[in-house]
Amino acid sequence: MSKKRMDNTPSAEENPLFHDTWKLLKNYRDVVWNLELAVQQVKNQFEIEYGSSIEEFLDSIYLAGADIGGSKLENYARSIERSNKMLNLLNSAVDILRSKHKHGEQYYWILYYSYLSPQQLQNTDEIIENLIPHIANISKRTYYRRRPEAVQALSSILWGYTSKECIKILDKLFPETE
Repeated sequence: MSKKRMDNTPSAEENPLFHDTWKLLKNYRDVVWNLELAVQQVKNQFEIEYGSSIEEFLDSIYLAGADIGGSKLENYARSIERSNKMLNLLNSAVDILRSKHKHGEQYYWILYYSYLSPQQLQNTDEIIENLIPHIANISKRTYYRRRPEAVQALSSILWGYTSKECIKILDKLFPETE
């Protein structure tokens, strides 16, 4: 059954941007792990094949004016760079959420222990146990209520304020004059 608000707008969980953020968070640990492995594999393979670090090689290529455009190495480096940029964007959005949102510190810790910590916690009880030093008197019910709020707040930072509610507020603040 679809959750609709009283004003007939979809709930946060039905918003496609919310799902994009949720999916991004759920895959965060795997992306970080795969990115670290990819970088390490490229470095190791490069040192075996060329006898120098990638950094040393690239410095010598650039000094010599050579172009590695279109090579397998360049394509692989671009793929790693894109993944790294995505992670940096997410990390930056989480930092903004933490420092600027009225519930930022609480939302940060909820997101951290739910999705961002290096090791995935085993269950909700373990997450709540880790949250207690940061959020006093947190219960499972509060956790399950606050987690989607945290994801929604992060979505607003990542994808912008495009929801109907925000447009209505902007229209009130900046009415169009005819």
